[in-house]
Amino acid sequence: MSFNSQDVLLQTRDLQAFYGDAQALFGIDLEIGQGEAVAIIGANGAGKSTLLKALSGLVRVPSVQVHWKGRAVGGRAPSEIVRMGLALVPEGRRLFPSLSVQENLLMGRESDRSGPWNLERLFKLFPILWEKRHQPSTSLSGGQQQMVAIGRALMSNPELLLCDELSLGLAPIVVREIYNALPEITSEGMAVVLVEQDVSLAQRMTKRLYCLQEGRISLQGISSDLTRAQIRQAYFGL
Repeated sequence: MSFNSQDVLLQTRDLQAFYGDAQALFGIDLEIGQGEAVAIIGANGAGKSTLLKALSGLVRVPSVQVHWKGRAVGGRAPSEIVRMGLALVPEGRRLFPSLSVQENLLMGRESDRSGPWNLERLFKLFPILWEKRHQPSTSLSGGQQQMVAIGRALMSNPELLLCDELSLGLAPIVVREIYNALPEITSEGMAVVLVEQDVSLAQRMTKRLYCLQEGRISLQGISSDLTRAQIRQAYFGL
């Protein structure tokens, strides 16, 4: 799927990423359009998290390999990436254990971006966080900590939200609660990229899908059009 140039938020061109001498990504080409929901799936070790880290500045890549609104931005510092309008909800939440729930949320305001997301709106989205706002983040359940991680990213008022394994290790009822919040999160045109192990969930929640295998794109297409057989072959290489 291609977009008019003015509609493309994020684009990668022959994206390659390394950990020391070990190469993790091999020539990734993808596009994310404004307001679009896109899934990235793949087995463990396929390169999904590395891809999000490269997009958000946590893994250094050449400038020309990542473009934001047509500008080469690869390799910029994570703080600069956030100020441009791209926020990451990292795998494992990565909350600040010494801070309260509210203090963790307020860390998202460091970008100084204006927009619709503030504490009041977050507490309406996740009411449990209002009840626990003064508690240490470490006292929360895994699902509640995931809500804090999402809220912290939203507080930067991004145009593109990168979500790394939102459902990992959570009970199904908690996963449903978190994913039920996505329509509200994207209601004003925010784009979202979901790295997700649950393929069926990824297909239901997104318009397009990329599958990674050993650091390469093995399949891409309209989420609802891809068959289980196609995904199984791309996922496992069978």
